[in-house]
Formats: sequence, structure tokens, C-alpha cells
Amino acid sequence: MKSKFEAMVLSCIDPRFQHLIHDHLKKKKLTGKYSAFTIAGAAIGVTHNKFKKWHKTFYDNLATSIQLHKIEKLIVINHLDCGAAQIANGKKEFSPVNEKKIHKQSFSKIKRQIKKRFPKLKVELNLISLDSKITKF
Repeated sequence: MKSKFEAMVLSCIDPRFQHLIHDHLKKKKLTGKYSAFTIAGAAIGVTHNKFKKWHKTFYDNLATSIQLHKIEKLIVINHLDCGAAQIANGKKEFSPVNEKKIHKQSFSKIKRQIKKRFPKLKVELNLISLDSKITKF
């Protein structure tokens, strides 16, 4: 079953954000045109050392999606008020400033790793809030 989809979407498991992510992708006219990979923390879950055992699974899955679905872009959608960011933060005070820093670090790391492993793959980095505002990185 080799067919061409436009992207893989990496997003978080948080149920509060599923409809917001779906609506965002629908506005981008991507309904039915992407592979989905949903994991706690999205980019945090596939880059932070606290979740190291998950990293290989994501990259194996991404390679499979590229092979089977001919995707050309990875769309990453992290979200604010993220429990995985709190875990990654450790024992430090968890503040909006610290959380944004963790998201930025995860975006930077995933972008570097994608360029190294899949140089032709485009990467789009997004941070969504509960009021559905999206910040691009």
C-alpha cells in the first residue's frame, strides 16, 4: 500500500488538545493527508533524556512513514501546560518561562536530528495553547 501523504504529524496525547489539533490540521486542508504519531510531550517525548526509551520508536516509525507514505514534511505540535514538560523540568520550579525553554530545546533538538537523519524532510514546529493560538518556531 504505497501512497503519498503530505506529512507526519507529531503531537501530544493530552485529550484537551486533540480537537484543537484536528481543527488546525483541517484548516490547513490536511484531513486524510497525514500520518499521525501521538506521544506524551510530542517533541519533548522524542528528544528529552527522561523519555529516552521512546526515541528509537519515533524515528523507526518516521522512517516507515517516509517509506510507505512518501511524506515530505514533519509537522510538530507541542502544547502549553504540558505534563511532559513538567517531568522534563525535574525538581526546578515549573514556570511559563521554564516551560517555553523546554519546548524551544525540544524543537531545536528534533530539528537537528531530523536534518541529520532525514536531510530532505521539511520540519514545521508549532506550539499551541488552550485558546488554540499557534506560535510557529
